[in-house]
Amino acid sequence: MGAVDIPANLERVRERMERAAERAGRKVEEILLLGASKGVDVERILAAIEAGLTDIGENYVQEAKSKIERIGRDKVRWHMIGRLQRNKAKHAVRLFDMVQTVDSARLADELEKRASQAGKVIPVLVEVNIGREPQKAGVAPEGLLPLCEHISRLPHLRLEGLMCIPPWSEDPEDSRPYFAEMRRLFERLKEASLPGAEIKWLSMGMSADFEVAIEEGANLIRVGTAIFGPREGR
Repeated sequence: MGAVDIPANLERVRERMERAAERAGRKVEEILLLGASKGVDVERILAAIEAGLTDIGENYVQEAKSKIERIGRDKVRWHMIGRLQRNKAKHAVRLFDMVQTVDSARLADELEKRASQAGKVIPVLVEVNIGREPQKAGVAPEGLLPLCEHISRLPHLRLEGLMCIPPWSEDPEDSRPYFAEMRRLFERLKEASLPGAEIKWLSMGMSADFEVAIEEGANLIRVGTAIFGPREGR
């Protein structure tokens, strides 16, 4: 694999963020850029942190564990952005600063149990299967509020917002109606004023479609390839 100019890539991504925010009449400062680093080596992640990236997302507990052991957590926050199995909840609670992929009461209960044992409060987002795709993780939109109500009653989880991955398409514009629906769900969740919840993050948009996501209200975007270049491995 050839050398990847991470600082230049980051600068380009930030410029694209700024233009998208301008089009939406928003301030780019209110949008958090997360580097999605599945299959990305430690050297490239360190280069991104050195260039100012503050948040990293991992899809697999085991891969994250080895990276966190080498990189540490002084300069960066670690997010779980992949499907989390209940038997990995114990490790997730120890490793991550936020879990973005809670999609069932059973997973929430397991995280609550493990967070309680660790004496921690874990910020979580609920993953919504916004395209209602049978092969994808995420709670169906109609099941969102009951799940959020359940999580809001768990003292060691702090519900902070929503996350989604829309159906794949070559055209970023195809994601727009899904992002718009997510924004409506997000606003409705805020209006529900659930006790103990701090609804502030709408996590949507990746390398191909993050500009559309920003135009539709995302304030946390998960960008991999556009920062790190092509992935290795799985």
